Amino acid sequence: MNKIRLIGCEEALNRLFDYLDHELDETRRTEVEQHLKICRSCYSRAEFEKRLKGRLTAVGTEPPSDEFGRRIRALLGGF
Repeated sequence: MNKIRLIGCEEALNRLFDYLDHELDETRRTEVEQHLKICRSCYSRAEFEKRLKGRLTAVGTEPPSDEFGRRIRALLGGF
């Protein structure tokens, strides 16, 4: 097993999106998790990004409203 080391805020934030996307290997994931347990600032940032990602994912699954379609057609000159 690889040794887990303490990482600083800069490194944790550089890895944050890969962490949230589950793209880190076990060692790097654990390092980020350990940092988030002890750093309130980075934890808050991670929670914000996690919630934002969830909201953006949900928005992408909702069909556009009829009003949105009308506005787009108006912008395109009535097509």
